[in-house]
Amino acid sequence: VQLQASGGGLVQAGGSLTLSCAASGNIFSINGMGWFRRAPGKELELVATIGSSGADTVYADSVKGRFTISRDNANDAAYLRMNNLSSEDTAVYYCVARRPGHYFYSGNPGDYRYWGQGTLLTVSS
Repeated sequence: VQLQASGGGLVQAGGSLTLSCAASGNIFSINGMGWFRRAPGKELELVATIGSSGADTVYADSVKGRFTISRDNANDAAYLRMNNLSSEDTAVYYCVARRPGHYFYSGNPGDYRYWGQGTLLTVSS
C-alpha cells in the first residue's frame, strides 16, 4: 500500500485548506485512515482518524470544530478539510492507515502500518 499526501501550502491565518491522501496498491489492506502532524520542534500529534465506513471519526481537541476528516472509498482517498487555520497548525501533515483487524483509532504512531510522505502546511499570521 502506498499513500500519497498532497494539498499543503502557504495559507493566511483564518484561511482554509484541504489535504488529500490517495491510496494505491493493495487497498484491501487498509482499515482506518488518518492524519498525523509534526510541528517544528514538537512530537508527532494525531490530528484525526476515520473508520473504514466513514461513520466513525476521532479528532484531537486542538482541531475539533475546525477540521473535518472524510474518505471516499470508491476512489481510495481520504481528505482533511481545515478551517480557521492558525499559526499553531503549521506542521508537516502525514496521511496514515491501519491494517484490517485493528480498531480504526490509535494515538500511537507505531500502530499505523502505512505512511505517506508528508505535506507541509504553513500558516502565516
